[in-house]
This record gives sequence, C-alpha cells and structure tokens, in this order.
Amino acid sequence: MIQNLLSKNSSHVQKFSYQPLRNYLDMVYVGNISIGTPPQQFSTPQDLWVPSIYCKSKACVTHRSFNPSHSSTFHDRGKSIKLEYGSGKMSGFLGQDTVRIGQLTSTGQAFGLSKEETGKAFEHAIFDGILGLAYPSIAIKGTTTVIDNLKKQDQISEPVFAFYLSSDKEEGSVVMFGGVDKKYYKGDLKWVPLTQTSYWQIALDRITCRGRVIGCPRWPKSILSSMPSTLRRRKALPDIVFTINNVDYPVPAQAYIRKNANNNRCYSTFEDIMDTLNQREIWILGDVFLRLYFTVYDEGQNRIGLAQAT
Repeated sequence: MIQNLLSKNSSHVQKFSYQPLRNYLDMVYVGNISIGTPPQQFSTPQDLWVPSIYCKSKACVTHRSFNPSHSSTFHDRGKSIKLEYGSGKMSGFLGQDTVRIGQLTSTGQAFGLSKEETGKAFEHAIFDGILGLAYPSIAIKGTTTVIDNLKKQDQISEPVFAFYLSSDKEEGSVVMFGGVDKKYYKGDLKWVPLTQTSYWQIALDRITCRGRVIGCPRWPKSILSSMPSTLRRRKALPDIVFTINNVDYPVPAQAYIRKNANNNRCYSTFEDIMDTLNQREIWILGDVFLRLYFTVYDEGQNRIGLAQAT
C-alpha cells in the first residue's frame, strides 16, 4: 500500500516512484540513472556528478563517461567545480541536462562532469558517479537539487525520499521518491526533528550497552579488542541501543560484527569519528543501521522517520 504520509489533503493524488538498488557485498547500494537526450546510462550511489569524456584519470577510464556532444539537451553552465570526500576528490565543470531516475524526469537538472578524479575509492568503485540527496544549503551555489527539481516540476507529491536496504542479497533494495510504501516496514513511523538543515542530522539521546551509557569516542575500540576470533559467540554479545527522540533502536551483534572471509576473523562495523573543530562526537548511522530500520527523509518538514524494516 502506497501512502502519502505528508500531505494534509486526503484527496491529493500521490506522485510516487520506486528505484531499485543493487547491494554490493553489504558495502554499497547502487542505482541507475540516465542523463541526456538520448539517455546515457550511469550507476550512482544514492552534488550529482558523473565522469565526462574529457577525464583521463584512472578512475574515469574504467567507468562509463558522459559525452555532452551526444545529447541534444545538454547545456554547459560555464562554471568550474571541485568536490572533496573522505575517500577522494573530483574537479570538473557544471552542466545541465535531462536526468531520469526510474519513472521520474528532472529537466534542466544541474550536474557535475568530472575532468579529474583522485582516490583509490573512485578507481575501484562499482559506481560511475554520485547522486547526492542532502539539503540545498550545501549544494553547488546556483544549482537546484534533484529532489527540489522533481517537486517543482510536479514529478513527486512531496520533497521526500526513503530507503529500504536489503541484507546479504544483491536484489530487493529500493529508494522511493515522493512517498513511502508500508510493505517495507512494521508498525508506525517515528518522526525525529532535524537539528540543522544541511546534512540529515539528528540528535542522539544516548547510546547504551547492557543498560550502561557508552557514548564516548573510544568505546568502539574497546569492543573491538575484546571480540572473539570466531563468530560462534556472536549471539552472546549484547545489543547496542541507540535512543533517538525517546525511542530505542537496538542494533544486535549479528549486525555490528562481520566475518572476514580471507582470515576467518571477526571485525566491528563501528568506527569512531571525532569533530576535532568542536571537540564533539559524530555518529554516522550508515548501512548497518539502515538495514534494520526503514528510513524516510522529509525535506518539507525537516524531519526523519524511522520504523523497523520488514
């Protein structure tokens, strides 16, 4: 059952679309988009950018690249861009064209075309480019995000998207635009207000293990050092419980401990990050958490919805 949980008008016609995602070894989830007229296909993990034919970096020559001259609807915006990530960086120029995501079409969509990509992560990535879904405030200046464009062009009912991430199997994961499908979660969505509107950032009440608050930047290391060398005792390890807006979200050991197939040893999926500028903890609730909890990102009301995934 497809639901428009965001519209106050019960007669509002839902405009909603699914886009399948491929699960690559529980490490990255990749979907397909196309750019241009006729469409040129790309794989992206869900700043929109793809490699251009002008890029000769190793990361570019091993991936599909966009040829502006092959699209009748391409327009060069005449602006250079540089983007940096924790695992690499790209430089290139800004263009605009028709972007298709599943059944949705965003016309005049701004996107980046790389002329140089650096970083091993990009070289070995199974995806071609990146489709960012953060807030307009951190988008390239003078551009409109994909979500905002889809809403303005009446392609979706609401500026909202949601993720259902499967575990282990390659197929079954989806990203939804414009609404949610209740078959992918149990119970009711619990809404959490954002603490700022750039990244999708919320406040954590506390993190507990066996009832003890453990929210400090060194605790993942202490858990890692005490792990058994095989998976046989994994079920005996405790849940890590994230309390968000007074609701508990347990993460069991089966989710936060993985096995290395090469040496038959276990490792933790937790990694500590410290905001050195503000001297505070930062927790990124990534795919380990999202496989357990269906997640809705509601830009219109600046909130995130969580529910147990089916």
